[in-house]
Amino acid sequence: MDTERLGSSGALAASLSVPQLDFLAHFASITPHKVAIRDLAGARDLTYAELDAAADKVAELLRATLSTTVGERVAVISRNRFEMVVLHFACIRTGAIFVPVNWRLAASEIEYILADCRPALSVVEPEFEPVVARSGVPRICLDESPSGLASRLAAVASPVSPCKVAVPADRPITLLYSSGTTGKPKGVIVTQINAWAGSLNLALDMHCGAESVFLCDMPLFHTAGLFAALRTPLSVGGAVVLSQKFDAEATYARLADRSLGITHYFSVTQMAMALRRLPGFDGRRLAHLQAFITGGAPNPAAHILRWLDDGVRMINAWGMSEICSGSAQPLGSLERLRCNPSSIGIPHLTLEVRLVDAASGRDADPGCPGEMWVRGLSVTPGYWQRPDLNEQAFRDGWFRTGDVAVRDSQGCYTLIDRIKDLFISGGENVYPAQIEAVIMELPEVTDVAVIGVADDKWGEVGAALVVVAAGARLDETAIRDHCAARLARFKIPRHVKIVSDLPRTPTGKVQKHLLRVQWR
Repeated sequence: MDTERLGSSGALAASLSVPQLDFLAHFASITPHKVAIRDLAGARDLTYAELDAAADKVAELLRATLSTTVGERVAVISRNRFEMVVLHFACIRTGAIFVPVNWRLAASEIEYILADCRPALSVVEPEFEPVVARSGVPRICLDESPSGLASRLAAVASPVSPCKVAVPADRPITLLYSSGTTGKPKGVIVTQINAWAGSLNLALDMHCGAESVFLCDMPLFHTAGLFAALRTPLSVGGAVVLSQKFDAEATYARLADRSLGITHYFSVTQMAMALRRLPGFDGRRLAHLQAFITGGAPNPAAHILRWLDDGVRMINAWGMSEICSGSAQPLGSLERLRCNPSSIGIPHLTLEVRLVDAASGRDADPGCPGEMWVRGLSVTPGYWQRPDLNEQAFRDGWFRTGDVAVRDSQGCYTLIDRIKDLFISGGENVYPAQIEAVIMELPEVTDVAVIGVADDKWGEVGAALVVVAAGARLDETAIRDHCAARLARFKIPRHVKIVSDLPRTPTGKVQKHLLRVQWR
């Protein structure tokens, strides 16, 4: 592992062995009978003692199945279920690398990921078994067959003295593959210290403790599911209500159900918008939540204010697979959150951020946009088997995120957009997310994406693709007039088109590369 790139934090991580970071074993010893996981699909609860014992037993199975475990990849293709949680911790305890694969991908995309990470073993739900069979990767099926996981575990004796080995802080424990909105997916390496620091950051800033209960319906192949919504509460002795997927109606009912005791919820912006579009939605039913955290894409201020008006503490956060967690609005009163709703707040404890001006390569002045460069204990050491990408992504110990933000005089950051989505119109930089935020102020609008398209006079101009609520009356002229009253002239989209929906990745990001192709 190349820790030189990480500077002081990499040197620190390389020198540590951290058996004490096995928080699962820790809470199994001090709160053994407390429920850690409530698996809604499996209709079962697992206490900390049961989850710890299950992880030890699966670890024994991995040792018995594989000739060696340290550094070997174990791919998992499954919807959210407690077995994935157990496998994650079992891999850590054996030195294997957990690779949760996006089950929503096409077969060819899954085959690409398997060929890239070359797992020694795969654990799959039955419907995904054919694609794994074609890849030739040894597999265990998540079913009740004689060769399935349950049967194989039944044949493994529970270890009398479970092996609790020290895990080097810089050891990779997980590979997260990007959603691949452009190009092929790439494997982000997450080390033991990355995962621990990311969860610590969120736990501190979101006031998480032993009484916290997270609803996790973000997929466990995504950083927001695995590290934010799952590991964060478990790392402090809290609980997780695990659902297989986001379903707006079901999620709304669960969040509102006081008997489930949900205190924290993490979603991408699009999921939060989908909740508000439900017939009969009443945000006040969710006002008991301690925090509703959103990330994955810029969350328009107008949207956040609607939640705050309902009494829901919506927290605008920023992060990515490469940094686990990055920054967030400090959790506080509704009045405080209203002061600057679109801000992503200040960096988390273990993360350092600088904004770099693309033209000069120097730090951007307060109030001026710059690319976010980060370093710290939660930052990945790099991409799996991709020295070319690592060379592009790292500069002098800093990871270049590709996100553009501004910093105010108080040190708070506001996300502007992705560098790749910027377009230049008549010599002026235009960030589509700023335009999208303005269009989202219109109550009739449920979704929007702005892209730059070719123009003979200005080089590029904006094209807004807008989804309007069913039954609402809103035309292109009204949208342009609204923008004209709030934006500089060069930012007003030249083209406005009402569309039925927008192409999105499984984690809610608009696939703007598809929109650009379609526009041509």
